[in-house]
Amino acid sequence: MKRVLDKTPPEPSFQHKLEQFNPGIVWLDAERRVTAMNDVAIQVLRPAAEPGLGVPLDDMFGVDVLMLHPQKSREKIAFLLGTGGYGVAAHGDRSPPPQAMMINIPDRMLMIKVSQMVAADGTVGTCMIFYDLTDVTTAPRAAGYSGDTTGVEPARLLSRIPVYRHNRIMLVDVKEIGRLEGDGHYTTIVGTGDRYLSNLSLSVLESRLDPQRFMRVHRSHIVNLDYVSEIIREDDGFLVALQEPLGPPVPVSKQKLAALKERFGLV
Repeated sequence: MKRVLDKTPPEPSFQHKLEQFNPGIVWLDAERRVTAMNDVAIQVLRPAAEPGLGVPLDDMFGVDVLMLHPQKSREKIAFLLGTGGYGVAAHGDRSPPPQAMMINIPDRMLMIKVSQMVAADGTVGTCMIFYDLTDVTTAPRAAGYSGDTTGVEPARLLSRIPVYRHNRIMLVDVKEIGRLEGDGHYTTIVGTGDRYLSNLSLSVLESRLDPQRFMRVHRSHIVNLDYVSEIIREDDGFLVALQEPLGPPVPVSKQKLAALKERFGLV
């Protein structure tokens, strides 16, 4: 009896796929105004800038790059560009090391790298390079979704959350996430095998996670309902206990308690 060998090639790693992506490139002058961009950048930024932010394509050149991003993303972009203590002065005559960050713009998930450019007379501008990770991190909402009544197609749901660690991008499968804990603009993601830090806020992640699986039970906590093991009464409040090894129980706000009980048929 002959043995049939499986000649199916292995699935390419995400890092290999990333190498095949066409990056978006934006050049900024020393005042962070857009001076040039490639076609990939135009195709990604134009839908956000033109109808959503009121910046026509012809006006994208010469505009402060922050105007091409939603208000909630501007503080992070400004930090990347140097207003958060990141600048050449701290590095002598050398360009500071490139910085990376995940950015959520309408229906897109971008990984942006920023490098300040230095000439003989100092900083002359900035090069922004970004990769559109939307197709490898999101999936369409289920047919018949009725959570939006504006007539605008809702943002795709996250299937994997991109995080940046040790100069590499990792994709965390949402099915393996037990809870998320907010800390200002950042979020700690607690998975079944590890913990990760995301620069996406808890509110942004809440808007892009499947509401049938994830629930915000407190202003600082989102839990994966698949991993809830117990609802605990403590003094005059309640806690949600999660399966091991997802850490200690998390608090439930009074405003969220009824909805949480309803999800588990306790009312």
